[in-house]
Amino acid sequence: MTTLCAATLNPDTSLNQFELNQVSIDIEKTPIVHDVSFTLDHGQIGCLLGPSGSGKTTLLRAIAGFQPICRGTITMRGETVDNGAQALPAEKRRIGMMFQDLALFPHLNVADNIAFGIRKLSRQQRDNRIDELLTIVNMRAHKKQYPHELSGGQQQRVALMRAMAPGPDLILLDEPFSSQDTELRVQLVQEVRDILKEDNVTAVLVTHDQNEAFAIADVIGVLNNGRLSQWDTAYNLYHTPNDRFVADFVGEGVFICGNIIDEYTVQTELGNVKGELATDLPGGMEVDLLVRPDDIIHDDYSTYRGTVLKKSFRGADHLYTLRMPGGTNVMCLAPSHHDHQLGEKIGVRLRIDHLVAFPNS
Repeated sequence: MTTLCAATLNPDTSLNQFELNQVSIDIEKTPIVHDVSFTLDHGQIGCLLGPSGSGKTTLLRAIAGFQPICRGTITMRGETVDNGAQALPAEKRRIGMMFQDLALFPHLNVADNIAFGIRKLSRQQRDNRIDELLTIVNMRAHKKQYPHELSGGQQQRVALMRAMAPGPDLILLDEPFSSQDTELRVQLVQEVRDILKEDNVTAVLVTHDQNEAFAIADVIGVLNNGRLSQWDTAYNLYHTPNDRFVADFVGEGVFICGNIIDEYTVQTELGNVKGELATDLPGGMEVDLLVRPDDIIHDDYSTYRGTVLKKSFRGADHLYTLRMPGGTNVMCLAPSHHDHQLGEKIGVRLRIDHLVAFPNS
């Protein structure tokens, strides 16, 4: 593969900081990624979300310059860095990487780990940048410590500071929180978002965990079998999914059988549900209606009653799985003081504002 000459990147931030246009990737003649397109503006945090094998890590490697693309273009600040025939080498793309295993150098202290990518600067410039970054993460007191002397969270912050030190145009984060326990992960996700926003860094995160994606990203792309199903905000992915895969993968929910009465009404075994249909479906069509746990209201006076199959206590509420008389299983959130037992019948009713339905399959 021939290479593009390194170009001076356009400093005009009105241009899209980063763009993929119809990118496809084959590995050993096997198609892995198909016609993926999305854009990120300067300072935005994007996320590639999907199950194992969906192509998200392959895409991240292509963005970094480690994996050639077959077709399409990857553009940064108006300059094409890969068009399938020519590619700018990884080391010239001004991209920072934060790896899953952090990859800190055990023989280097915190300051020297951060300085690794800025060795060409003068000593004074290096020291200033290191102090600036350590101040952001409140770790100036730890600059002479070694990785084994730090907590997991502190190691995570040092790895991020090392990626940020050269002032890259883009930072890539490959499942960076997967090795942390649940409590620390929640804290770190918010901290990393705050740090990236503080330094106005454009970033792309790869994860299979939708809670991480929701907490850190401004915009999220859901990948399924190498195709981008939807590139959108977390709110829109949850409430107005483009397809059945996004509806099923993002958030908790089930599909219940229904029949389109008109553009505002779907008939179900839990009664007629009124709202605005997210897609244009003809009257009379049999559909599967997406129902989230927060769409089903616990109502002791409802004539629609379900049998408790499962219950999960979440502190402020219970998540119940109910079997309805017609055989459909649904999930229902109820305040924690509504403590029902397995096998008990409880009343419920539907309350849905946005009707998300797909033709019955």
